Amino acid sequence: MDELATVITNNSSTINQDLVIEALRECYDPEIPVNIVDLGLVYNVDIHDDTVDVVMTLTAVGCPVAPEVMSEVEMRLREVPGVNNVHVEITFDPPWTPDRMSEDAKWELGIA
Repeated sequence: MDELATVITNNSSTINQDLVIEALRECYDPEIPVNIVDLGLVYNVDIHDDTVDVVMTLTAVGCPVAPEVMSEVEMRLREVPGVNNVHVEITFDPPWTPDRMSEDAKWELGIA
């Protein structure tokens, strides 16, 4: 996670932070074949008690699949042991740019 700009906070929770990130890596932007973590769409993950709060963005403000992406994030995180509540917030501040992508994602999309 060091190469990513994602901030993860785990406030005395028994939820495994690595499993949360693995779950997020199972979520994809339907228009781009790269997971949302490597795309740099996840800005913040706050783990507390049995709850995971995610602040993320999308590649475009008018993204027509926003509800689908948010639903998939919620579904995947609810599969993590100990997670009972998930809150997903979309923000466009700061706006997403390809600079937020991991090197692997850039390579996979041919822009490295």
